[in-house]
Amino acid sequence: MKSKLKGYKEIPIGGLILDAGNAKTYKTGGWRSKRPILDKSNCINCYFCWFYCPDNSVDVKDKDVKGFKLDYCKGCGICAVVCPKKCIKMEDEDKFEE
Repeated sequence: MKSKLKGYKEIPIGGLILDAGNAKTYKTGGWRSKRPILDKSNCINCYFCWFYCPDNSVDVKDKDVKGFKLDYCKGCGICAVVCPKKCIKMEDEDKFEE
């Protein structure tokens, strides 16, 4: 027997941060269809990617861009667009799945 799909009024509102401090546990990287790949050999640590990232997914340690926090990156590609050295490329996520 087919199950009846829920209507829009029955589906809970998503993307809510209800309690202070729980955004860290709200991992949204599973939504991604593209993954940012950093070519460190060309990176000048200008931090444009870090500044423009809407999800704070750029990993910076000791004033050096290290990569991306993929648990939170939604794959929007803003980092790749704003990079002046074009050292960030967006790759299909399915290339990385096991």
